[in-house]
Amino acid sequence: MPVHNSADTVGQSVRSVLAQSHEHWELLITDDGSSDTSWEVLSAFAQQDDRIKPQRSDTASGPAVARNKAITRAGGSWVAFLDSDDLWLPEKLERQLAFARDTSAVLTYSSYYKVAGDFAGEAADFQPNGRVIRARDHLTYRRMLDANFIGCLTAMYDREVLGTRLMPELRKRQDYALWLSILRDGHVAHGIDEPLALYRQGHAGSVSGNKLSLVKYNWQLYREVEQLPLPRSVLSLATSTVRSLVNGRI
Repeated sequence: MPVHNSADTVGQSVRSVLAQSHEHWELLITDDGSSDTSWEVLSAFAQQDDRIKPQRSDTASGPAVARNKAITRAGGSWVAFLDSDDLWLPEKLERQLAFARDTSAVLTYSSYYKVAGDFAGEAADFQPNGRVIRARDHLTYRRMLDANFIGCLTAMYDREVLGTRLMPELRKRQDYALWLSILRDGHVAHGIDEPLALYRQGHAGSVSGNKLSLVKYNWQLYREVEQLPLPRSVLSLATSTVRSLVNGRI
């Protein structure tokens, strides 16, 4: 969990992990140079539960660096992701781990709900709102070039098979770049068509808050990271941009 000036939302996010029906987890948090009370909030949680392990950086380096610092401290077989303004529903980890075992998938993801930026409830008390982003059954590298179909808050990968995979240190789209790097190796991602998380839409502190501003970062990803030919890059950019306008995500 990367945290930067998220004192108003990070408590909800942490409590959604504490409420998991699967209890064998560690929550690795990087406070990325926050200037608000985020560190005090995280320290209080850590004093209450030793599975919560925050680490503080004096300067902000961005979400990719913050996530990678957490990933490198991970001791478990699986790595899952949750931003400091999003929430997991209580059975998220239990359902996803069972699904991964049943399918032998090394990268899994799920459907998720959208909630308002000022959502003030707890994940454990959430009532379905009908605003669902549906997970596709499976994704190959070629299919993922059309758009980022994996919500970062739902993704989970197998460290025992893939090793410790870090996010490219891009300002934005670093999660998309990680999924592509895994799928580029020939793996297939598998999705659960069941909403298991809550995505806070339009929150001021969200890294991906302005969706259309991400177009230039998609272009950088296609051309510089994936090194796609120009025609394929144009096609992928056009497809992902249209999807963002239709679905409100990119």
